[in-house]
Amino acid sequence: MEDYQKNIIAFQIGVEGLVQGVGFRPFVYRLARNHGLHGWVVNRTDGLTIKVEGPAASLPGFMEDLRNLAPVVSQVDEITIEQDEPEGLNGFFILASQDMTNETSEISPDIAVCPDCLEDIKNQPHRLGYPFVNCTNCGPRFTIVKDFPYDREKTTMAPFTMCDQCSEEYTDILNRRFHAQPVACSHCGPVYTLHSGSMTITSFAALLELTCSMVMQGKIIAVKATGGFHLMCDAMNDEAVSRLRKLKHRDGKPFAVMFRDLETIRLFARVSEPEALALSSWRRPIVVLNTIRPLATGVAPLLNTVGAFLPYMPFHHQLFEKLRLPALVLTSGNIAQEPIVIHNEEALGTLAEIADAVITYNRDIFNRTDDSVVRIINGKERILRRSRGYVPLPLKLDFLVDGILATGAELSNTFCIGKGNRAYLSQHIGDLKNHETYLFYEETIERFQQLFRTKPGLVAADLHPDYLSTVFARRLGLEVVSVQHHHAHIAACMAENNLNEPVIGLAFDGTGLGADGHSWGSEFMVCDFLGYDRKGHFEYMDMPGGDRAAEEPWRMGLSLLYKAYGNNMADLDLPIFKSVDNKIIAMVTGAIHKQINSPLSSGSGRLFDGVAAITGVCIHSQFHAEAPMRLESLVMPGIHDCYDVETGAAISFKPAIRQICNDMLQGVPLALIATRFHNTVTEASTKMIRKIHEETGIRKVVLSGGTFQNKYLSESLENKLLKDNFTVYTHSRVPCNDGGIALGQMAVAARKRVQG
Repeated sequence: MEDYQKNIIAFQIGVEGLVQGVGFRPFVYRLARNHGLHGWVVNRTDGLTIKVEGPAASLPGFMEDLRNLAPVVSQVDEITIEQDEPEGLNGFFILASQDMTNETSEISPDIAVCPDCLEDIKNQPHRLGYPFVNCTNCGPRFTIVKDFPYDREKTTMAPFTMCDQCSEEYTDILNRRFHAQPVACSHCGPVYTLHSGSMTITSFAALLELTCSMVMQGKIIAVKATGGFHLMCDAMNDEAVSRLRKLKHRDGKPFAVMFRDLETIRLFARVSEPEALALSSWRRPIVVLNTIRPLATGVAPLLNTVGAFLPYMPFHHQLFEKLRLPALVLTSGNIAQEPIVIHNEEALGTLAEIADAVITYNRDIFNRTDDSVVRIINGKERILRRSRGYVPLPLKLDFLVDGILATGAELSNTFCIGKGNRAYLSQHIGDLKNHETYLFYEETIERFQQLFRTKPGLVAADLHPDYLSTVFARRLGLEVVSVQHHHAHIAACMAENNLNEPVIGLAFDGTGLGADGHSWGSEFMVCDFLGYDRKGHFEYMDMPGGDRAAEEPWRMGLSLLYKAYGNNMADLDLPIFKSVDNKIIAMVTGAIHKQINSPLSSGSGRLFDGVAAITGVCIHSQFHAEAPMRLESLVMPGIHDCYDVETGAAISFKPAIRQICNDMLQGVPLALIATRFHNTVTEASTKMIRKIHEETGIRKVVLSGGTFQNKYLSESLENKLLKDNFTVYTHSRVPCNDGGIALGQMAVAARKRVQG
C-alpha cells in the first residue's frame, strides 16, 4: 500500500449545477475509464461527488475533459477539488444516490426527444413505434419528479416496473439509458388511450391512424403533452380554428403553431439564425416570428407574427410522419384563463366538451408546465414566458437569498424562492384572480419548498396591498418587505446581469402602484437594490372606468383626445367616434372632466392602448395587450420620422396626439402613423436618459417591463442608446414582463436584509 501511494494521487471532486438526470454519472464513468483512473461517482441531493485516484499525470486531462466535454444539457456551475488519501481502489463505480437532508442539487427541465431515440423507434424491436422513448439525453424530467434525489421511485414513473430488457439497459453503465429514470418500452412503459364518445382505443397504431384521420377532417383533439394537455387542430383549416376559438372562449389571442420541421417554418415565416437556433434547441420553446405567408385566418388575427415551435415529444414526430399537413395549432388545454389541464379525469370532463377526441396516457404529470415563449430581439433570445425547458433551473446570484420567498405580481405571475445564492423562479403561473390559478400558485409554492428543501423566513411582495400575491404574503405571518412594482422590474434585470451599483432604469409596462398612490408604468429611475429616485415619467393620463380602461382601449383613446382637445374632440372625424355609442362617449367624457372613477396612470401600456384606439387599430380589445400588439404589427422599419412631445419632469404626448389626429384626417397610412408613434416614444425616452446622465454621470441603462416585449421599440431604443455610448442591460434569462418581477422583489429584500 505504501509503494502504491508513492505513485498515486487522489482527489475528491464536487460538481454543482445541473448534473442529475442528464447522463452526468455515466459521462464521468467513461471519462475515468478513458484516463485510466479508479474511484467512484455518486449523486447526492447537494450535487455530484467524484473520488478519483491514479497516476498524477492523468488527473489534469481528466479535469479538463470534465469541464469541457460534459453532456450538452448539463450545466456545471462550480467544481471544487480537495486532495484525498489514496485507498488502492480498483475499477470505477457508480454508487447509490445519497440524501443529504436539507441540501439540493439542480433538477433538469424537460428535454426534447433526441435524434438517437427517434431512430430507436424505427430500429429497436422492443421500441418499434413506441411513443415514450427517452434516454439520459432527453425526455421528461421536472414534470415527473416528486422529490430529491432524482431517482425513479421519486418520480411518476415509480408505478411502472421495468422489463428485463429495460432493466438491463438501465444498469449498463455504457448504455445510453443508464439510470435514465423514465426509461421504458412497449412491454413495460406508459401507454396512450384515445377516447371519443363511447369508443376507447389503446392500440397505438390504430390511435395514430384515427387521430390523423380526424385532424384531416377538421376535428379538434385534446392530447396530453409533457406538462399538460394541448388542444390540436389543422392550422390551415379556417373552420376548425374558428370552432376551436369559439369553444375555448378565446376570442382573439394568438394560437401557438407546431410545424413539421424548420424547413416548413421557413415557408411561412422569416427565420434568422438566432431564431433557428432557439427553435431547434433542446428546450423547444415557442418562438415569435414575423410571418410571410398566412395560416388559417383565426390563428393570429390581424397580427403579422406567429408563435412557432417544433415537435418535442416522440408522439409529435409520429403524427407528422403520417399527417399530410405542414402545421398544427397546439394551444394550451384549458378554458379561458384557467391553468392548463394535467389530470386525465379532468380532461375527459372539461376538454371533452371542446374536443372530438381526448388522448390520455397513464403516467401522471406532477409539475404542471406550459410551453415557454421567447422572442429574438437584437439577435438575443428574450424569454417572454418561462416554463417548459427552462424551469426549474435557478439563477446563480452574487449575493445570498437564502430563506426568502418572493410572491410576484398578480398577472403573469411567477414566484421565486431562495436557496443559498440561487434564485428558483417558478414556472408560469398566470392570473391569480382566477380561482383555479390561485390554487395552482399555492400548491406550487409548497412543492418548490419541498423540492428545494427551504422554509421561508422573509417574504417579499408587491407594494399593492390588494394584489392576491401580496395578500398571500401577509397571511404567512412572516416579515414582509414591500417592493414598488417598477423598482422590482429594474432590480430583476440588475440581478440577472449581476449589477450592484446605481443605474438609470426604464420600467415600461401597463400598471403598478406608485409611491404617490397613482398607477405608474413609464418610470425613469436612478436606482440600486436599496431604493430608487423617480427622475421622470410620461404625463399622467386619466383612466376612465379604472381597471376597465386597461381592457377597453377606447376609454384611453377618449382620455388622450380629451387631454389634447377638450370638448372639441367631438368635431374630429375619427374611427373611435363611429365605433362607440355617443351617449357612452358623453358619459365617459363627463367622468373624465369631473374626475369620477378616473384614476391617474403614467403607464406606457395605457398610452399604446389609447393611440391604437384613436387610429382605429384596436378600439375594442379581446385579450391582454392586444392593442399594443396590433400597433406594433403595423410598424415599417426604415422610417425615422417622429412626432413632437413636450419634455419636463414628465413627458407630455399632447402634441403627438394632435399630430396623429391630423395624419388620420389627411389619410396618412396607418403603418406610417404607427411607426412615427413608436419612434416618438424612442426619441422622447432617449432625451430623458441623456438628461438624467447629465445630472448623475451614470451611463449604465437597464430596460425592463412588459412594454419591452415590443421588438421594434426595444431594438430601436437599445440601438439608439448604444450609439450614444450608453451601456444597455436587458433581460434574457427571465421575462421582462411581470413573469420576472419576483426575482427583483427577492433581490431588493436580500439587500435590505443585509442592511438590517
